[in-house]
Amino acid sequence: METRLDDLYNPKKFEEFGFELIELISSFLDDSHKDTIKVNNWKEPEDQLEYWRNYNIEGDSPKQLFKDILENSINVQHPKYIGHQISPTAPLSALSGLLSAILNNGMAVYEMGAAATAIEKLVIELIAKKIGYNTEADGFITSGGTLANLTALLSARQSMNRAGIANDKMAIIVSAEAHYCIEKSVRVMGFDGEQVIKVPVGDQFNMQTGLLEECYAKAISQGKKIVAVVGSAPSTSTGMYDDLEKIAAFCKSKKVWFHVDAAHGGGAIFSQKYKHLLQGVEAADSVVIDGHKMLLSPSIMTFLVFKDEQDSYETFKQKAQYLWKQDQEEEWYNLAKRTFECTKSMMSIQFYTILKFYGEEIFDQFVTKLFDLGKNFAEKVKLDKDFELFLDPQSNIVCFRYKPAGYDNSQLNEINNEIRENLLRDGEFYIVQTNLNGSVYLRTTFMNPKTTEKIMDELLFKIKNSAKNILAEN
Repeated sequence: METRLDDLYNPKKFEEFGFELIELISSFLDDSHKDTIKVNNWKEPEDQLEYWRNYNIEGDSPKQLFKDILENSINVQHPKYIGHQISPTAPLSALSGLLSAILNNGMAVYEMGAAATAIEKLVIELIAKKIGYNTEADGFITSGGTLANLTALLSARQSMNRAGIANDKMAIIVSAEAHYCIEKSVRVMGFDGEQVIKVPVGDQFNMQTGLLEECYAKAISQGKKIVAVVGSAPSTSTGMYDDLEKIAAFCKSKKVWFHVDAAHGGGAIFSQKYKHLLQGVEAADSVVIDGHKMLLSPSIMTFLVFKDEQDSYETFKQKAQYLWKQDQEEEWYNLAKRTFECTKSMMSIQFYTILKFYGEEIFDQFVTKLFDLGKNFAEKVKLDKDFELFLDPQSNIVCFRYKPAGYDNSQLNEINNEIRENLLRDGEFYIVQTNLNGSVYLRTTFMNPKTTEKIMDELLFKIKNSAKNILAEN
């Protein structure tokens, strides 16, 4: 007599449900690319919660459940999704994610994830080479930029610990526009606000590297020891890259750890046209690059690479007799010796699948196309008298605002806030907003190579119509 457990693991049922899901997703992708469905079917949080609280599955197939999840989720595969920095996953990579989920190899130790561990080593070697490191570099893949940045900074702190520096005497220098996960990470490390030294940004919203010496001297006079300087490549709000060469030269002169948070823009190492934005990254002691942002991979996947492979072992040295025989040996294939995670998913196969079927050039084409889209959109904004461009973009992030004549900054903030809210509820487009120098700007991140100039024109037209309605009501 078949039990519910037998039914749960029935290969024929899996095949049946799998075909239904693939057919559903294929139609979803086709509809997305043809722009026949919305980016977002917005529900207020409480309404969304109530919808799922009362949800019932009917029939003997999960197809309707899958369909309803698709319809109630934001569609990053849509060319009118121009919001947060999340890649429209390469469909082939998503299939490898299904394989990973079925295998469910934990990867703390080699015997629990042999294939994915070896593949991870090869992927990291490629990323290290593209960064400009030599064969002494090494690293691993981990779950997101926040965890990767924390791990890198913990490794930097280890070097201070070996010198006998007390934790409360250490400090880190960052750009005032550094991603908030950097400050979150150092607070996890036990640092207080005064141990995070923020260097002001200039007119281009990147670190004023000319102030590094002053910030360093002030910290030393207060009895602090600088653990690391963090360069942003780029900052999240504006997409502007710090001058990594100048930061590298400063760190070398002070014998300070140089870390680069390239979570979003690190993918430019593959772009022949835009890799110059990362000049100086090869001098960094550690680099973070997200695969799920600009390298076509599912969330979450982050490459953490160290210039010196020995540094990749420093943070999490520990004893675990039930996992490995030699606690002191630095074995690249036992990943729990280097990562925060004990159970680590098979992220490497999702990137490796794209690499093997499409080659490195697919990453070049993808990043280059998206950065070009950002520049094209910025030119359209500059040519329209109703809009103000915040900065000429370096990447695929563009900040702008609707700016009719005769309104003060406070009024413009309210107008642009309402424009963004109207777009969210309408669901045809998805963009976000940011606050820069006390002003609200609409913020677009071009993540889909299928976004066209026609779509850009439609977005600007829709914003103008929304603004006219807002002004008419007021």
